Parts: sequence; C-alpha cells; structure tokens
Amino acid sequence: MFSALRLIRSPGLVARYCSQVGSKEYFDKLVTNKKVVIFMKGTPDMPRCGFSNAVVQILRMHGVDYDAHNVLADESVRQGIKEYSEWPTIPQIFINKEFIGGCDILLQLHQSGELIEELQKVGITSALLEAEVDENDDKRK
Repeated sequence: MFSALRLIRSPGLVARYCSQVGSKEYFDKLVTNKKVVIFMKGTPDMPRCGFSNAVVQILRMHGVDYDAHNVLADESVRQGIKEYSEWPTIPQIFINKEFIGGCDILLQLHQSGELIEELQKVGITSALLEAEVDENDDKRK
C-alpha cells in the first residue's frame, strides 16, 4: 500500500517514488503534520484500550489539538511505528517530531507539571495553565 507521492527534481531529471505505509519516510511525514501526534489503539472518540484512553483524556484536559492515528486500522502502521520509535508499546506520543514515550511517560509528565512546560516549548498553552491564570485573576477582583 502506498500513501504519499513525492517528486525529486534534479537537473534534467524528475523522479517519482512513493512512501510506503509503515516506512520511515511515512512516519517522518505523519509526525510533522501537527505539533502533537499520537499513535493509539482506536480513535479519540472511541479508544480501544485503557492506555490510549488515558492519553486522550490527558491531552483533552490540556486542550491540545493533535493528530491521532489508529494503529488497529493497519498492521503495517502498528508494527512500523514500533520500529520507527524503537518503543514496543502503543500508544506513542510525539511532540514537535520528538518521541516522548507512552502512556506512563505522558502521565508522569502530566502529574509533575512538566507536560505544561513541554507544550509551552512548542508554542502550545495548556488549558490547565489558562484555567490557573483565570482563577488567579478572579481572586484578585
């Protein structure tokens, strides 16, 4: 199965090739589409495992706009992402093209407050931080 057609231009030559689903080039493209990308079992509206659900809930709490890819829809994506990240489990979270980890890592970042900082580094303001600012403004009134 092929997904993305690319053109390579050299002097006097136009070559075409396709990025095969599950290839390094395929995942390179997916993790650059948004600042936050997750590979999960199911979809954000219907997670198919508790760990994927936990990741969705954490990102929802922070109000993060992200791309989600259902690894159950294509076995080459399910296996390919594990090879791409060199991480054996799903879900997998990428922030600014960098592999962060799975559910356990995201949960630790969330609980420690470090997720807010990681999101800020890529220009995303957490909804939890905005709520905290609003709460402090209300106290001053």
